[in-house]
Amino acid sequence: MTQPASLRHELIETVRVIAFGLALAVTWTSVAYQPFTIPSASMEPGLIEGDYLVVSKWAYGWSGASLPMNPPLGDGRLFGRDPARGDVVVFRHPLKPRDPWIKRVIGLPGDRVQVRAGQVFVNDLPFAQQDLGPGRSASDPDRPVTRRRETAPDGGRSWITHDFGPGAPGDDTPVIVVPKGQYLVLGDNRDNSLDGRWPSEVGVGFLPARNLIGRAEIVLASWKPGASLWKPWTWVRLQGRWFMPIR
Repeated sequence: MTQPASLRHELIETVRVIAFGLALAVTWTSVAYQPFTIPSASMEPGLIEGDYLVVSKWAYGWSGASLPMNPPLGDGRLFGRDPARGDVVVFRHPLKPRDPWIKRVIGLPGDRVQVRAGQVFVNDLPFAQQDLGPGRSASDPDRPVTRRRETAPDGGRSWITHDFGPGAPGDDTPVIVVPKGQYLVLGDNRDNSLDGRWPSEVGVGFLPARNLIGRAEIVLASWKPGASLWKPWTWVRLQGRWFMPIR
């Protein structure tokens, strides 16, 4: 074999290996797990800006929204399963399908959801609130918040929310009836989250099942806002945010 032929053969094999690796990576992130980075403070304190997390694609089955480029495959989901109340979900915004959003599922299809003075009620049953005292926002350390443990009336799942105080927009809503095939989602940072309390032109509105990408499972690491490229020790938060399960 001549030298040019040998080089050509090696080049072809290299391209094949790279193409196979890329195809494997695309397949894996399309059907199994996909990484996402938290872009905002709407899910504090559980998830903070810069958290790098893994989303399970198979948790709720697959739709076009689960795949790259969001192909128009109809409204159904292959092997579709419903989220549970309290799941933290990543989804495509109903009016901005290129944008992945993250919130917590509060209302299931057919539920009647209402917020009264900052407390959530589903089907007239209140989510219990336990005051955990003052805290600080990770995104705005100078702003004091009240930390509360919120517990769902069915199943006893609980999580911690942030509240800026009484009288904030979204603290009181009319009764919201969740349509069939859709969900109502809220951010844990209740006074700093545009979510299902507002129509999709402002917040999220109702979340169609088709728009679900997957369930947030674990925080792998957390990037510091404003980190310097030339100072690697500023890239990640080192305490408490490695391999942290999402509750």
